[in-house]
Amino acid sequence: MELEKNGVRIRNAEKKDAALLAAWWNDGAVMAHAGFPLGLGTSPEAVAAQLESDTDDTRRRLILESDGRPVGEMSYRILKNGDAEIGIKICEIAYQERGLGRAALRLLIRALLDRGCGRIVLDTNLNNKRAQHVYELLGFRKTGVRYDSWRDQLGKMQSAVDYELTESAFRERD
Repeated sequence: MELEKNGVRIRNAEKKDAALLAAWWNDGAVMAHAGFPLGLGTSPEAVAAQLESDTDDTRRRLILESDGRPVGEMSYRILKNGDAEIGIKICEIAYQERGLGRAALRLLIRALLDRGCGRIVLDTNLNNKRAQHVYELLGFRKTGVRYDSWRDQLGKMQSAVDYELTESAFRERD
């Protein structure tokens, strides 16, 4: 996958990105919202091995760039029913809260819908109000909240919000 618009570029993560992804995934500040305040403790070699299994038809980890600089990651997974589950993380703090995530999500969602995905789903931490706001601006509808559904690395109970986006809801706002 290669998508680009107005200085925002999304491309497939490659073996050469494994060290960068490992650094982001091992950074507790970057990963805290995902329940890993201590980071994942992974290696570039382990990340490279994961990337080798990616295909366009099953799952793809992506690098998000702004004006040629890697600043975050995205992913999608094609579900058995043809829907897609997506995720995004702006990993470089200086690039957060600049509208980059919303622009990147628009590109990815449009591409997935254009290739026939019927619906886009995602979840986020209940405390991540910034992400929820962005998702709702894009047309995502909250389908439920899973209260105290999992424990983070520190043993603290966490809750998640589930969202879905239909093609018609997205096209209305696109």
